[in-house]
Amino acid sequence: MADDVTGVTRNPALADLRRRIRDHWDEFTPASRAVCRSLSEISPERLLYLSAQELGQASKTSNATVIRTLQSLGYAGLAELKDRVATPFRSTTRREERLRDRMEATGGDPKHVWDRVITESIERIEFLNQHMAMDKYQEAVRLMLDARELAIYGFGANYVAAEYLMLKLRRFGLRSRCIRTAGFQLADDLLGIGSADVVIVIAPGRLIIDGEVVIDRARAVGAGIILLSEEHVAERLANDVTVAIHVPNTVTGITAEMLTTIVTADALAQAVAAADAERTLETSHTLESLRQQLGF
Repeated sequence: MADDVTGVTRNPALADLRRRIRDHWDEFTPASRAVCRSLSEISPERLLYLSAQELGQASKTSNATVIRTLQSLGYAGLAELKDRVATPFRSTTRREERLRDRMEATGGDPKHVWDRVITESIERIEFLNQHMAMDKYQEAVRLMLDARELAIYGFGANYVAAEYLMLKLRRFGLRSRCIRTAGFQLADDLLGIGSADVVIVIAPGRLIIDGEVVIDRARAVGAGIILLSEEHVAERLANDVTVAIHVPNTVTGITAEMLTTIVTADALAQAVAAADAERTLETSHTLESLRQQLGF
């Protein structure tokens, strides 16, 4: 693996971490200093797979001390530090190496695997909650409510999240569709986007050329654009979309890539449903009647 990824001092996030530790060292208790020593000595790869409890054990302190120390260093928690450290891995770490790291981190023990998945899920959702810009979330809801139709696009695993959001919105009475095509056939789906529509683009870690074309087409016809993505993608495309919502991703593979996207999709759909309770209830009644006619 390349030195600029694996070297402790060459990972920009860990270099920044060490700087913060130096700046706050005199303020720390012995326990917090022990946590800082462990954080300074750890490799980027290993940090991505450690929990606060394991860091507490390594520093002979506790998970609560680890979290307090990280917060004193200016992080919201361990998830934010991991998110920063993970940036180089998104483009340089090979999939096979990440798979091996994941298997070694879990140890193959089912109980350990369970604990890892639950811990990382909680960390990611807490990180999502702490960094959600409520004004952007509310703006996205407003755009969705005013749209003639919602066209939702996601590629790879994110297609699952796109189809899930489409289904939720339909069941709440909003006209919505999922863009299911790619490459040559994608052009046909893009023809249906109009100026009164809103396009929701789900691209947590990166945006492929198809996604860029989706955004370009929406801009060309004057449609609203909601982007659900990682912070670095959202910042790069901030001027190209109507609203960009930061949805933290993971490179560990321990939890599903679309975990935080599904949570965000639920929050968007439920806000839309609550904004027009009469329409939501009417659609629910119609859906139930249709299911009964079909024998369900």
